[in-house]
Amino acid sequence: MSGSDRLSVPRLGYGAANVGNLFRELSDDESWAVLEAAWDSGIRYFDTAPHYGLGLSERRLGAFLQTKPRDDYVLSTKVGRLLRPNPDHEGGLDTANDFHVPDDLRRVWDFSADGIRTSLDESRERLGIERIDLLYLHDPERHDLDLALAEALPALEQLRADGQVTAVGIGSMVTDALAASVRSADLDLVMVAGRYTLLEQPAAVEVLPACRETGTGIVAASVFNSGLLASSEPRRDGRYEYGQLPDELWERLLRIARVCAEHDVPLPAAAIQFPLQSDVVRSVVVGGSRPAQLAQNAEYASLEIPGALWDELAAEGLIPA
Repeated sequence: MSGSDRLSVPRLGYGAANVGNLFRELSDDESWAVLEAAWDSGIRYFDTAPHYGLGLSERRLGAFLQTKPRDDYVLSTKVGRLLRPNPDHEGGLDTANDFHVPDDLRRVWDFSADGIRTSLDESRERLGIERIDLLYLHDPERHDLDLALAEALPALEQLRADGQVTAVGIGSMVTDALAASVRSADLDLVMVAGRYTLLEQPAAVEVLPACRETGTGIVAASVFNSGLLASSEPRRDGRYEYGQLPDELWERLLRIARVCAEHDVPLPAAAIQFPLQSDVVRSVVVGGSRPAQLAQNAEYASLEIPGALWDELAAEGLIPA
């Protein structure tokens, strides 16, 4: 087998950065309630990473999933950053990375075969779960993309060949890194973060064609574009990536919202389901820090959306035809 045939991922997944205290602190009980809501809503794919809360996301998610039958869910985590004691810790928080956790650990890049294997082993320990289905290389372009292509991706392929994981891939929000990785290695799935959404689709130029050629599946993440698409009434002061929303994207967003309203489709429902219209997208992963958000997103994912909505958006040049 090749490409995404090795692992079937559910249509909707939960990205567990929020239970790593992304943007705000959650108690253990609040995090458990979020995960329980995801499970009760039918979500059976869970994604995490050492980066999320310096391991807190993995620990909380693992504690929750240990209460569930192992064959009932798909679990992915990420490699590339090792967590090591922070010699400069003085009681502060990791808010420079948007996580409200003590910065007593630091992230250390390591794309070597030993580093990749060590990262997997340490994630297993934090999760308390031996079997990890899918392993992504996390943000390779932020460290050294050439090194990732030469060493980290072959190390992932070897872990799969050794039966340590079922499937491998990368997670990134940079289309060049995604396309280069897909063409350089035998990857099963790539997590495309914020680059194939209802608002903008730069991944359609190179990443989707590369995945189509190689049989690689896509997991679409950050489909709400930092929250811009999370409400049917967008806000002009909404956060976009790491700054303010450009005027041209704001105008595009208003046009998309208008078309959705005309078809009586909630904008967030269209945002969740848009990536799944592509033949290479296997799953959409959404976050959330409140139980109600998870229940609502699951409803949006199953809402029947008329084909006429996609037709009109394409006719107006707002999504690929």
